[in-house]
Amino acid sequence: MTSESSAPSLHHVVFAVAPERHDTVAQMFTDLGFLVQPAELTELGVRVNLDWNRGIEIISPLPGATAQVAESVNRFLAERGDGIYTVVLQVTGASAAEAVAERYDATTRFRQKLDGNGTFLEEIDLSVLGLPLTLLDTNIP
Repeated sequence: MTSESSAPSLHHVVFAVAPERHDTVAQMFTDLGFLVQPAELTELGVRVNLDWNRGIEIISPLPGATAQVAESVNRFLAERGDGIYTVVLQVTGASAAEAVAERYDATTRFRQKLDGNGTFLEEIDLSVLGLPLTLLDTNIP
């Protein structure tokens, strides 16, 4: 039986937007009452504005970035334009959840794992049954 605290849940939705529209989209969400904090994740090649508490992330590739995530976002924008890039699900044990998704022929696009100073994060971005999902296991609030 799954306890309520370890039950999977919807964590946030990630919107990919072209770099030239990033500030406008962030301002719109701010005007709606979201607190989208800016960050530049140079190792991933992306700029984000994130409000985890209210479930919104805006992501854009950094100009000229060649990191795997930046290339994936660039490809998404070229093929589809601005839109929902992925839906992030909070799970206990991202690798175990990935094994479930693999039973449905999931294709992993990106993974990262951070651990240190009492915090951990494991994130697996994949496509399964045509759905863009990210499996997230973290103790970062």
